Amino acid sequence: MSASALPPVASGLSTLPRVPRWRTLLGSLAMAREPIRNLDRALTHHGDTVGLHLGGVRPCIVTRDPALAQHILQKNHRRYLKSDLTHGLIRYLGRGLLTNEGADWLRQRRLIQPGFHRQRLTALTRLMQAAAEEWSAELRARLRAEPGGTLTVDIHSEMTRVAFHIIAQATFGTSMTDAERNRLSDILTRIQAFYVRTIRQPYLRPWFMASGAFRQHDALSHELRELVRGYIRRRQAAVSAGPPPDDLLQMLLDARYEDTEEGMSEEQLLDEANILLLAGHETSANALSWLFYLLARHPEAVRQVRQERAGAGLARRAPEFAELPRLPYSQQVVQETMRLYPPAWILDRVALEDDEFRGLPIPKGTLFSIYIYGIHRHPGLWPDPDAFRPERFAPGQEPPIPAYAYLPFGGGPRLCVGNHFALTEIQLVLLEALRHFNFQPAGPEAPGTDPLVTLRPKGPLWLQVTEATTVA
Repeated sequence: MSASALPPVASGLSTLPRVPRWRTLLGSLAMAREPIRNLDRALTHHGDTVGLHLGGVRPCIVTRDPALAQHILQKNHRRYLKSDLTHGLIRYLGRGLLTNEGADWLRQRRLIQPGFHRQRLTALTRLMQAAAEEWSAELRARLRAEPGGTLTVDIHSEMTRVAFHIIAQATFGTSMTDAERNRLSDILTRIQAFYVRTIRQPYLRPWFMASGAFRQHDALSHELRELVRGYIRRRQAAVSAGPPPDDLLQMLLDARYEDTEEGMSEEQLLDEANILLLAGHETSANALSWLFYLLARHPEAVRQVRQERAGAGLARRAPEFAELPRLPYSQQVVQETMRLYPPAWILDRVALEDDEFRGLPIPKGTLFSIYIYGIHRHPGLWPDPDAFRPERFAPGQEPPIPAYAYLPFGGGPRLCVGNHFALTEIQLVLLEALRHFNFQPAGPEAPGTDPLVTLRPKGPLWLQVTEATTVA
């Protein structure tokens, strides 16, 4: 039985609390507008695992139980695949690591995994640092031209630009112009916003068809593929011009399957490059945006990051990749930010066969939404869960973090292949920014969250920026 054909509460899951279908249908517009607020309300009222209907239409089990998350993502992962909620992105982005499944996914994972090993990250760190320095120099110039030396910036806009610059440089080298980067970023934003709306409001699909919205976004997808295809072909044509750059595109071009010793087809290269662009900049841009928003409200954490850097003898230069572990508090700041605002805020899985969890039967076809945001702020897992406390991640802290209570990059075999890339990038940009700037709130509170494929702020994140009087 397919998940869409399941009764309101699937056979075997009848002991779970559930939100009546009529209630989820009536509340579908509110859920589409504020999914986190409404999921939190349902789980607080019903418990850590609850049955409801996506868009008031599709049966789904939402959970913030880390043991059930571990069961699905790790212990019994072979019985669960990503559902069509993720697979639908194939239409726009292709069949890359994020959207692929089964033996084909495993083959691609084994092919691409070496590209993110330490040796490659050492080289990519220099690209990340150069992009961070370019941004900080440009912002310092804007500050010095501003009367009073204070600038109010939308930090999400700033960090989206920085993160896309970094992933574009890391993927395609220096061949991409600012206009091209901005166009690619805009296309990816528009595609994911539309796609998420089709998931949350499935009853609008006839309107999307009639109004041409699907055709419009298919055209954007085609434009994205042709832009990326152009970069790939230019790189292939430049092979004889000298040593190729040490970037992710070259890694994809050089990779060879173990069984055939052949490389990827052009369409496979396009699929993987598109996924790198989306996942590579979205995760970091959102994490960095929330990070500086939090630091603007916690100056004591800023002081500690700066003191740690000075104590490690890195006050006057950028750290190398191998030196980043000498700055554990700055790593803890990143970790705590990604706990409070996990970029991958929810994951979907569907049961391929009958299963059971702690005596609860799970029929084939059951659709799960693993609510990572809810796990990360669960009051039974995290003392004072809404507070910003980087020391939670210090070695030896009590109580220890429970298994699968912290999942910013997912878990199990499908743990994000680029997690070390993202963590390195975020830490480097953090250090570069605090070396040159002070951040203060420009308003009383944030605009809230906008949970698309990743967890964005719902509107600008305004911060006041001044140049640090002492470069640390």
